[in-house]
Amino acid sequence: MKYINRLSTMAAATGLGALLVTGVTGCTSSNTQQEAVQPKGAFVIIEETAPGKYKIKDEFPADETRIVLKDLNGTERVLTKEEMDKLVKEEAAKIDNGTSPLTQKNPEVSQGMGLGSVLLSSIAGAMIGSWIGNKLFGNQNYQNNRKAGYKSPSTYQRSKKSFSKPRKSTSKRSGFFGNRKSSTRSGGFFGG
Repeated sequence: MKYINRLSTMAAATGLGALLVTGVTGCTSSNTQQEAVQPKGAFVIIEETAPGKYKIKDEFPADETRIVLKDLNGTERVLTKEEMDKLVKEEAAKIDNGTSPLTQKNPEVSQGMGLGSVLLSSIAGAMIGSWIGNKLFGNQNYQNNRKAGYKSPSTYQRSKKSFSKPRKSTSKRSGFFGNRKSSTRSGGFFGG
């Protein structure tokens, strides 16, 4: 009888411990996936620098991909998804044919590139045309020429930095002692 009481006490303690561990980990595991949210899209301002030639004026992370096109007259408009897809497909054909300035050894791009080339040289282009990425990202000419699609080296560097750091998210946490808004996670035992 003495051993049965001891056995039941140990089983209850072990079960309670397992329940607590499972409960705490179960409540916090979903939050780790939301902490380092990578951008889903980009907001890009493309400026026409000469007739039919474009450069990226500014670019930063956004929830959706939006491309604002500013022509020589200063008129701005937002490209539709269909227009972006068409430009990406046209540029993909040029890449396959070897006629895209993105993949040529020394293209003349001082005034800018065509709209499709500039679009694919941006982060947004990489997101929109992700299916074409394997043709470009391993290409050294692309790595060199995509910088030419930006208005200035500082614009390129700023864009590159803004997309390389994860955005913080604020998500409601749930579980034991964790019902508060948080943008970081310390990993404490009680979710704090």
